Amino acid sequence: MDWLIIAVFGGVYFGMALGRWPGLAINRTGIAVIGALILLLAGAIDGDQALAAVDFATLSVLLTLMVLSSQYAASGFFDWIGDRIIHLDLTPRGLLAGVIMVCGGLSAVMTNDVVVWAVTPILIAGVVARGLDPKPFVIAVACAANAGSAATLIGNPQNLMIAEFGQLDFIAFLLACGVPALIGLVVVYLVLVYGPATRDLLRFANPGPRIDADQTITLDRAMLTKAVVATIAVILIFVFVEERALWCLLIVAMLLLSRKLGTDQVLGRVDWHLLALFCGLFIVTGAMSGDDVIAAFFRDLLIGLRIDQPTVLLGVSLAGSNTIGNVPLVMMLLSLGPDWSQSMLHALAVFSTLSGNFLIVGSVANIIAVEQAAKAGTVISFADYARIGVPVTLISLGMALGWILLIA
Repeated sequence: MDWLIIAVFGGVYFGMALGRWPGLAINRTGIAVIGALILLLAGAIDGDQALAAVDFATLSVLLTLMVLSSQYAASGFFDWIGDRIIHLDLTPRGLLAGVIMVCGGLSAVMTNDVVVWAVTPILIAGVVARGLDPKPFVIAVACAANAGSAATLIGNPQNLMIAEFGQLDFIAFLLACGVPALIGLVVVYLVLVYGPATRDLLRFANPGPRIDADQTITLDRAMLTKAVVATIAVILIFVFVEERALWCLLIVAMLLLSRKLGTDQVLGRVDWHLLALFCGLFIVTGAMSGDDVIAAFFRDLLIGLRIDQPTVLLGVSLAGSNTIGNVPLVMMLLSLGPDWSQSMLHALAVFSTLSGNFLIVGSVANIIAVEQAAKAGTVISFADYARIGVPVTLISLGMALGWILLIA
């Protein structure tokens, strides 16, 4: 049975790295679900163990953030933000700075994937109307969303898992991770403005052609107010409450109580594929960690690699995030790794998130940005992204390592 668990684990994480299984049209979610089903049918893990392996607290908080983002989208907030950005009377470099600040800030309190999905299309339309090349702006959205999400426990899915695993304090996390996140946003701007790949695209002295000022975006202020109050409530829960999951689900219930939005409209924007991916991976890694022999082998291996050293953890995060993905990597390290101190959990959150900027495949947010750009007629190749993502990641990770060593 040990060999079956190892084989399924290897097959699932191989699929995570490729994004599919060769010859099949299956994606990462399908791979994780099939892996979990094989282990259940083979008796490698029973139903009770599978339920115990699934971290319902993390899933509950993630669902809450998705529903909250759905509320913002329904209010017209994302369209309004995108419209405000592209109407700013700024030079291209100033506009770029605005895009980075807004996307980074929003991603700290919402899931970064949703921010990228919502902002990218309207931003592309705006910068094209100004006569600008949209590529650096699309890459800026993705990189800023990743970097900004590193600042808080609720910024991205891997941070949520780390928060629940270590029962981390919201304020302590913000103080430890907010600085490298802010530095990461500055690095994104500097690389795009002064890097050889894009600096020639951002040298216009004037804003360029203006967009029709009469165009208006409808903003439902009552719905937006409800979303803002719910966001504040989520943050307060993370600051003051230990049992966060049920209180977060109460916020979901309050958001579902609406005279304007039907339940199907609210839940229709939830990324159920991502939740299913989490469930499958939780069961697969739970089977691994539940086997004493396999778990001991992996822990000894990671301890031998000195995973508790920030420099080693940085290297593992960079390699893992850009192969199997940062969410599967973090799930594996938390389940099979050694005992984690609070400072190393902070480091894992920062390193795994900033590493996502390295290549297109490093983060779901990157993939969403590129796909949204392609739908709008802007093709961003693997090389286009790498020319920005690689220096952004290496510089921001180097500075983040210095900060982690300083506060350790």
